[in-house]
Amino acid sequence: MPPIASTASSSATAVIGSHPAMQQVVDIARRVARMPATVLITGESGTGKSLLAREIHAASGRSGRFVEVACGSLAEPLLESELFGHAAGAFTGATSDREGKFLLADRGTIFLDEIGTASPALQVKLLRVLQELEFEPVGSSDTHRVDARVILATNDDLAALVASGRFRADLFWRVNVITIEMPPLRQRVSDIPELASHFLARAAAQAGREVSGFSTAALGAILRHPWPGNVRELQHAVERAVFLGSSNLIEAADLPASVLAAGPAGGDLGQGESPLKQALAAPERQLIIDALERAGWRRDMAAQSLGINRTTLYKKLKRLGMDVADLHATR
Repeated sequence: MPPIASTASSSATAVIGSHPAMQQVVDIARRVARMPATVLITGESGTGKSLLAREIHAASGRSGRFVEVACGSLAEPLLESELFGHAAGAFTGATSDREGKFLLADRGTIFLDEIGTASPALQVKLLRVLQELEFEPVGSSDTHRVDARVILATNDDLAALVASGRFRADLFWRVNVITIEMPPLRQRVSDIPELASHFLARAAAQAGREVSGFSTAALGAILRHPWPGNVRELQHAVERAVFLGSSNLIEAADLPASVLAAGPAGGDLGQGESPLKQALAAPERQLIIDALERAGWRRDMAAQSLGINRTTLYKKLKRLGMDVADLHATR
C-alpha cells in the first residue's frame, strides 16, 4: 500500500509536518485508507483538507479516480446535477444525458468539500447515497449503483449546524464515523520552516530561478505571522516572494505586507539576540511545549524524548523565558 507521506521529500503533494498533531492526522489517515468507511475531515480553510483526501485515496488501493466537488461553489439545482447527473430534457439546457460525479467516482473516491453548505433537500439525497450507494439522475427514474468511497470536508461546526436545524442529525451521524481534524498552522509553528522550504523549492523551479533560502529577517517574519489563511496563505506568500524577488535569498521586503505586520520579535527574547536566534526561537519553543505535553509535563521525560539531558532542558527553558508551571496551567 502506498504510504501517506508526512514530509516534503517524499512527494510534491505530500502532507507535510513532523508536529505531533500532524503525525496523529497522518497515522489516522494511514489506518483508515483501505477501509470503506466514510471519512469527515474538519478544520479551518487552508489547512489542507483536500490534500489529505487525495493522500487517503492514493493509499486506498482503489482502482477508480479521485473526484472532487466543491459543494459551496454551485447553486442547489446545478449541484444536484453535478453530483448525480441528469437526463436529457430534465431542465432547460439539458440537451443530452450527462453522468454525475458519483458515477465518475465508481471504484474510486468522491470528495465532497464544504458539505456544511448542502441544502436540506440535497442532504436527504446524500443520506440515501451514503447508506445505499444508489441514486437517480435528475429527471430520470433509472437507478444507478456505485462503489465509491466518500470523503467529506467542512470548516463549519456541523454539530452546531445540527443544533440550529440547518444540518440533518441523521446525516451528521452518518458522516461522523471517522473524523480527522486538520490543525491550524498557528498550532504547529515548528512545521513552518519545512513547509516554507517546500513551497520555495517548488516555486523556484516553476519560475526558473535560483533561490537558496530565506534571510533571517524573512524567516523571522514568517515565523511570527499567525497565518489566518493557514498553509494555503503560506504557500501563496512564498510563491509571491519567489516570483517578485530578485536575489538568491527571499528577503523580508519580498513578503506580503500582511506577513510583515506582526512587527519585530519581542516578548521573551532578549534585545541583544541575533536575528537568527530570534527566528529559530519560535519553533524551538513549540517543540519543547509539545515534548512536555506528551510527557505529562514531566521535565525528565520531555528531555529524554528531545534527546537532551535535563540540565540542557532547564537552560533552554530559562533562555526562552518559559515557565513550565504557567504553561501547564494554561494548556
